[in-house]
Amino acid sequence: MDRTEERSAPEDVRTSKVWTLPNVLSMSRILLTPFFVGAMIQRRPWPALGFFLLASVTDALDGFTARHFHLKSNLGLWLDPAADKILLTSAFIVLSLPGLGEPNVLPLWLTATVVGRDLLLAVGTFIYIGLRGRTVFRPTLLGKASTVSAVATIFAVLLANALGEKPAFLPWLYVLTAVLAGSSGVYYIGRGIVRFFREKPPVAG
Repeated sequence: MDRTEERSAPEDVRTSKVWTLPNVLSMSRILLTPFFVGAMIQRRPWPALGFFLLASVTDALDGFTARHFHLKSNLGLWLDPAADKILLTSAFIVLSLPGLGEPNVLPLWLTATVVGRDLLLAVGTFIYIGLRGRTVFRPTLLGKASTVSAVATIFAVLLANALGEKPAFLPWLYVLTAVLAGSSGVYYIGRGIVRFFREKPPVAG
């Protein structure tokens, strides 16, 4: 999911092929997002939950197949996290709209924290690549915890809305997700700055 700092290890061989199974799964996650959003707009909570769960399953499967069947690719390095962000960003936004997320509406401060963190990291990554050239950012435990918490929050809210319930634990889950998103964002930015000044700039020509 989130990519942090080290370059690929020598044994981390990646193919230039596009149509690998992990890439197809990541693409399917992107294609499922409009169906999820459409179900939300139509106020069909159970189909929305189903589409989100199906998309989440593709996330687990693409990582598994890439690792265990040696199908890692250069495209997948970026496609997988991009698919994650497209799905989660869409989910946080639509569930923050009072007309769509009922009876549980995500607080705007939570959506701003999660989406703002992702946008900030994306901009920082592009700036880093522009100044230092191509690089690989690997997952960290904190980043994975942040993503798991975000997915759990969306799932819990979708299920509660489908059941018409307002669980007492949801506000605590919101706080946990915001704390993990904010702290992982600070961690990544700090590591990126340290790495930037430690690495030598690319030699021109």
